Amino acid sequence: MNCRQLHIGILNLMHHKINTNHDFQQILTRYPEYDVQLHFYYPRHYYDGREIPTAVLKQLQPLDLAEVSKLDAFIITGSPIEQLPFEDVTYIHEIQALLKVLEKVPQRLYFCWGAMVALHELYQIGKHDLPQKIFGAYPHQILTEAPILSGLTNGFIAPHARYAESNIWDIEAHPELVEVAKSRTDNLFLIQNQQGNENFLFSHLEYGGSGLADEYQREVTAHPERHYAKPHATAASVLTLEREAFPWQHTQQQFFKNWLQQIQTN
Repeated sequence: MNCRQLHIGILNLMHHKINTNHDFQQILTRYPEYDVQLHFYYPRHYYDGREIPTAVLKQLQPLDLAEVSKLDAFIITGSPIEQLPFEDVTYIHEIQALLKVLEKVPQRLYFCWGAMVALHELYQIGKHDLPQKIFGAYPHQILTEAPILSGLTNGFIAPHARYAESNIWDIEAHPELVEVAKSRTDNLFLIQNQQGNENFLFSHLEYGGSGLADEYQREVTAHPERHYAKPHATAASVLTLEREAFPWQHTQQQFFKNWLQQIQTN
């Protein structure tokens, strides 16, 4: 099947940017029916006062709003700063400028902190700290039928790793937003706008099999004085999984295939 090339931009705000690039490359270019070209960016103010790592310079480019406006779709990743007030983020003005430009981009997908900041800037939705970190692979409930969840049924598994999330009562009160699915622990999974071309995803669905284990080890190493409960496991241990077999693999593949279909037909 011949199809047009899809140009997708990704603002990579994650701690390990090269690993995140690899995850998205593996996911979004695995479908032969779609010709996907990825463009990886970092905020120009992300490294203020610090040297930009060589590996980042090789694989990412500084955010270019003129280029972004011409893309078919765009992703803003999560970032390990969900407990930080939005106004204290050093590159918040770049995010605000980017979100304005993204109004011209047909499909937008925001992950975790990216979802929180986009909901805040676009719809004035607040966020709050959770009583404890939601961390693990959980079953989910579909609340509203949506094409992006086509092929998934109640009980589908997805990974979560965050200390905060957007305020559900603000979302429910907003006429332009729809809660599509939530975890069975009653945490957010997916919010959409009414048109379905803005998706606010609170799961790290880009993670491969070692994603949660890697994050757990990173936190334990960074803060050995703290006690961290191991990630909640569903269907298999998320700390011993091999990359090629993990509980949310079907969810990941179906979700991103559906999203690419939406970009293709936009």
